[in-house]
Amino acid sequence: MGERLGYAPGVFDLFHVGHLNILRRAREHCDRLVAGVCCDDLVVHLKGRPPVVPLSERMEIVRSIRYVDEIYVATVSDKIEIWKEVGFDVIFKGDDWLGTEVWKSLETEFAKVGVDVLYFPYTAHTSSTLLRRALNLLTLANRTGPPSGQFPEPLHKKGASEQEVGYEQGAVDPEKEVLIRQE
Repeated sequence: MGERLGYAPGVFDLFHVGHLNILRRAREHCDRLVAGVCCDDLVVHLKGRPPVVPLSERMEIVRSIRYVDEIYVATVSDKIEIWKEVGFDVIFKGDDWLGTEVWKSLETEFAKVGVDVLYFPYTAHTSSTLLRRALNLLTLANRTGPPSGQFPEPLHKKGASEQEVGYEQGAVDPEKEVLIRQE
């Protein structure tokens, strides 16, 4: 049997331990790991805002992670199209996407071509969106006074995921799983 090629897609903006966890766990399930880094235009399309860190720097960061063998710049969101180019045997995603219509459909499509879909636990205490919001709060505090030390509702709720926060704030379209409004 040949080498098992894995694919871990992501924006990888404001690289944090959640990104590292996905890449580390992904590498445990394949012989070679390709990290798919979304180009800036795709990030704007998917999230409604540009990344904080530009593509060239995000690529350099992810390329430097010892678990990653290769970088692929994703210019489209269609994972089947990406599979046709990369030829991976398994794709990895955070379990915050498990059970969503988008990924249930992808699981069916990937099963037809022999690609496994593996989900890993979402690192709930951190995300690029939470880091971005924290930076925004610090920036605002520097302009208006000292920070209060508390995140605005509902970010401080125990166990609230980025996705749930987006839904509660009406910022994420739950059917399309994309950011529809930026605060």
